[in-house]
Amino acid sequence: MRESQLSPIGVFDSGVGGLTVLRELYKQLPQESILYFADTARLPYGTRSKGEIIEFVREILTWMGERRVKMVIMACNTSSALALEEVRAEFKDLPILGVILPGAKTAVKQGKRIGVISTPATAKSNAYKQAIQEIDPTAQVWQIPCPEFVPLIEANRIFDPYTTQVAREYLQPLLAENIDTLVYGCTHYRHLSPVLRRLLPSSVRLVDPAASVVRAAEKELELLGLKNPETPLPTNFAVSGDPDTFARLSRQWLGFSPRVEKVYLQCRVKTLGFTDGMKQRPV
Repeated sequence: MRESQLSPIGVFDSGVGGLTVLRELYKQLPQESILYFADTARLPYGTRSKGEIIEFVREILTWMGERRVKMVIMACNTSSALALEEVRAEFKDLPILGVILPGAKTAVKQGKRIGVISTPATAKSNAYKQAIQEIDPTAQVWQIPCPEFVPLIEANRIFDPYTTQVAREYLQPLLAENIDTLVYGCTHYRHLSPVLRRLLPSSVRLVDPAASVVRAAEKELELLGLKNPETPLPTNFAVSGDPDTFARLSRQWLGFSPRVEKVYLQCRVKTLGFTDGMKQRPV
C-alpha cells in the first residue's frame, strides 16, 4: 500500500486544457505527485469519432499504467463523454475519473437554466444534458458545440479579436435562452474566462468542472487509502507532439517552463490528414 500511496496521479488531455485540472490539483492536493500527458500530436479530440477517442484513451492508459500511476483523471470532456465507461470496464484495477459527472453536480447547485459550451463530440454525446437532468429533472440544458475554441487556445490566440468574435457567436443562442449558469464543457475553455466573462451578464455563474473533479479525486483517494503521506515529487510532463511548443504555451498558466518529455504511443488509428504515430515505436 505504501508504494501505491507514493505513486503519481495520472492526468491527460489533448493539450493544454488539462492544465486547468493540474492547477486545481496543485491547489487542492499539493501533497500529490503528478504525471501529466498531452496528446498534442492528435489534437483536437473534439472532432474525432468515438472509436478513435476510445483507442487513443486505451493507449494513454496503457502507457500510464506502465508508469505505475495510482489513479487517472481524464482532464478531457470529450474522452470523458465517449470513452469513460468503456475503459473503466477494461482497466478494472485502475481508478479512472471523468470530468462530466462532477461538473454536472456542481452545475445543478448553481442554477436551473444551464448552458454548456463544449467540443462538437461532447455536445453530440448529450453527456452533460443527461448527467444534469438525471440529478435534477427540472433543470433545462442547452448545449453549444464550439469547434474553433481549442485550435485558437492551442495557437495562443485567446486575446485575438477574432476569438472574441467567435465567442460572441457561440454564446448568442445561450444568452437568448436567458441562461443563469454556464458550464465549461471542455477543460481548455477555462483559459478563455477573461473573454467569456466580458461577454456574459454578471448574473451568469460559471462552472469549471476542473475544480469539481479534483474534489472528487480527493474523496476517492481518501476512500482507497491512497493519499500520499510524504513530500511529492516534481510533476512529470509528457507530450506526443512537440515538447518545446507545449512548454512555451503552458508557461503562462503554470508560471514556469516545464521540462517536457516526448513519448511515442503505439497508434493504430489514422489521424486527420497524416499518420503521426502510425509507425513510431511504442513507449
